[in-house]
Amino acid sequence: MRASLGSFERIGLCVGILLLAYPFSGLVGQTPSKLKLDTGKEIFEAGCVSCHGSDGRGQAPSLQAFERPSTFPDFTDCPGSTPEPDAQWRAVITNGGPARALSQIMPSFRDLLTREQINKVIGYLRGFCTEKQWPLGNLNLPRALVTEKAFPEDEIVLTSTVNVQGSPGVSSAAIWEKRFGSGGQVEAVVPYNFVHDTSWASGVGDMILGYKQKLFFSSKSQSIISVDGEIAAPTGDSVKGTGSGSTVFELFGAYGQILPKATFLQFQSGVELPAHPDKVPRAYYARTAFGKTLAPDHGLGRTWTPIMELIADRDFVKGASTNWSIVPQMQIPISKRLHILGSIGVSLPVNNTADRQKTINVLFVVGFCGRFAQGRMVGTS
Repeated sequence: MRASLGSFERIGLCVGILLLAYPFSGLVGQTPSKLKLDTGKEIFEAGCVSCHGSDGRGQAPSLQAFERPSTFPDFTDCPGSTPEPDAQWRAVITNGGPARALSQIMPSFRDLLTREQINKVIGYLRGFCTEKQWPLGNLNLPRALVTEKAFPEDEIVLTSTVNVQGSPGVSSAAIWEKRFGSGGQVEAVVPYNFVHDTSWASGVGDMILGYKQKLFFSSKSQSIISVDGEIAAPTGDSVKGTGSGSTVFELFGAYGQILPKATFLQFQSGVELPAHPDKVPRAYYARTAFGKTLAPDHGLGRTWTPIMELIADRDFVKGASTNWSIVPQMQIPISKRLHILGSIGVSLPVNNTADRQKTINVLFVVGFCGRFAQGRMVGTS
């Protein structure tokens, strides 16, 4: 339960009071398109400086009309101000705090500012982070069921894969991801598997530790590239079938690209190098995810994301062929703030179907990246 105002709520309070009460040199009463606020800087200085200060760190306490809570935002704080996409900022400024299940103190500015003016003030607020090595949340693309994304994250992911053909079995995992600095991420994966041969068996699978590092991003080209290294320890039981029986080293690269009309492309390619290739074959894989984000109210409502993945993998053994699968899926919002998301899809083998099973895949994501998810800024992760 929130006990203090979020950053956009304070912006809303300040801008609202000034837009509605201050004369703006005789401009009150004009329509949004006629208000002479042509730049984000002008909008911010007209309505927000009294609370947030000219530098975005907050006005001096002696000049504020309220007691500054512990969660008062600092827009120069790059870890807190960069992870969220522009759409989340825009939704709350346009439709108010309740649009993302937040305080009504943050009013709607749909009738006071044009979309262009809102975009300009968002751009100005973004500029308070002067450490340009931080990628903006626009590049934090929706997570696919199989393909890893390039954006470094702070989140917990729960996955489950259920065999619907052949031998019954369920593979589940809890994934913890923690961001470090502008481009690093560590992760830990704890799997738990249920397998059936002649009888059911279950146990912890092979645990994984990994590190991801952003290599490149560009807001102009709307793309991001990262690399990742992982080690899977043989903590599972190979006799019962819950583990591989070998340490496995995995290296991969990941690429994300924003495309026109709210579509996106993600690509991941890597190799798996076991310490004991006599137990686990070396392998190569390539994964591609293409999706489109759907949101009502001109992109301001809850987002729904259909995604199609194309998966290829091949063992480095003589006579092996490449396995191909498709994974249609849908990501849906669970929380109004959009920091809790769920995905469901089905993995369908395209070839070599005799020894490969159809599976139902389920994924839940709880995001903690940025102040939206933390409840300190109005929006989501």
